Amino acid sequence: MPVTLRDVAERAGVSRSAVSRTFTEGASVSAKTRRKVEKAAAELGYAPSALAAALSTGRTKLIGLISNNFHNPVFLEVFDRFTRGLQERGLRPLLVNLSDETDPANSVRMLRQYSVDGVIVASSTLPPSFARAFRDAGLPVVHAFGRRSAAPEVHVVGVDNVECGRLAARALIARGYRRVAFLGGPVDATSTRDRCAGFMDEIGRTDGLTSTKSYADAYSFEAGRREMQRLLATSDPADAYFCGDDVLSIGALSALREAGYSVPEDVGVIGFNDMEMAGWGNIDLTTIRQPIPEIIDAAIELAAASIDVPDIPPKACLFDCTLVERTTLRPKPDR
Repeated sequence: MPVTLRDVAERAGVSRSAVSRTFTEGASVSAKTRRKVEKAAAELGYAPSALAAALSTGRTKLIGLISNNFHNPVFLEVFDRFTRGLQERGLRPLLVNLSDETDPANSVRMLRQYSVDGVIVASSTLPPSFARAFRDAGLPVVHAFGRRSAAPEVHVVGVDNVECGRLAARALIARGYRRVAFLGGPVDATSTRDRCAGFMDEIGRTDGLTSTKSYADAYSFEAGRREMQRLLATSDPADAYFCGDDVLSIGALSALREAGYSVPEDVGVIGFNDMEMAGWGNIDLTTIRQPIPEIIDAAIELAAASIDVPDIPPKACLFDCTLVERTTLRPKPDR
């Protein structure tokens, strides 16, 4: 039979209410009683019921963690950090896989059924309106990797993807590439549009450069590979490509090398994210680093704060991206 609160009370020689207060955050209990209860609980192997605690406090400590791109290996890192970070704060993640779903109605309904205390939308492709639907349903929400806004309607933590696109363009310009191209993820993704806009704007400010753009149908290895194969079947490659995601870049590298092109001697490639795989020796991808650990830590802190104080005005926490030099771009020329 499972150990009950009554068993602990009898072993400790205290009332059941004293045991309940010991395991209720913020409840008043003397140090002596706490020691007796904790000792008895350890001896009996007792753990307080999360469900019972939720019924008494009105808090489930559940956080809905929503994403829609489980084909991208970077999200293994994202979910690992999110789940560990939430659990370290005594919160429990409830993972929601949207797959190809873009209507938030089903997710809102499900998370309300589970009485989550808050929601984190972890996606760079979903529009601001998706996260806003949870706010409208009365749920504290943070959009991690969300779109930059001067006047956010929900809490947003991420990077300025337009500026990151400019940073990639400047890296290619500094290395003397003249025919450059953007190979992005899904054309309707906010991250794709913003990275492309910044890249093309910066390229357009430099005389003598030509640029093209194309889009893969997903942020995945196979999508990047297919799109590069399509491009190579219709024309010679550009001098260098900014792929709007590391996993797209790795797919593009595979297609280029299979077609007989050497990287970086014939074609340069720069990615985005700096996921762990990008630094593997057989890939060694030059990329734009998105500070994923910092974004996740800030999103968790903001989610926890929003649960405690639901009326915190929406804020945007933006982090800078940086260039990570590896070997898929040629070196900058000596001056």
